[in-house]
Amino acid sequence: MSKPIALAADHGGFELKEAVKQHLTELGLEFVDFGTHNTDSVDYPDMAVPACDAVVKGECRCALLFCGTGVGISISANKIHGIRACCCSDAFSAEYTRRHNDANALCLGGRVVGAGLACTLVDLFLNTEFEGGRHQRRVDKITALENR
Repeated sequence: MSKPIALAADHGGFELKEAVKQHLTELGLEFVDFGTHNTDSVDYPDMAVPACDAVVKGECRCALLFCGTGVGISISANKIHGIRACCCSDAFSAEYTRRHNDANALCLGGRVVGAGLACTLVDLFLNTEFEGGRHQRRVDKITALENR
């Protein structure tokens, strides 16, 4: 059985996280919800850390992160060693960030994308494999930057 998916959101992404949770449940996919669990104001960097740490430790296969725009939580996630997070609002980016960048965190904006599009983007992200090959060299360079 595959590892669960890590979920996390701030207050701006809470409702979209809940919609994606329902979608994942309908698909029979396991997840761990690292919060937030309501719309009370919280800081997106604080929410990104436990979900991303679970990915880096190998406890979860990837992270789905949510804030108002998806940008703040993606910036925060990308500060965590071993995370390659992308903020997406279109299908091409959600697919190719897996194919070419081996992204392990998808960030979505609750005030940017609706639940239907978010679920489509999540499906693309979860079901697309990294192509490797010439793209591995580029991912290795990203890792080298991270290790500077």
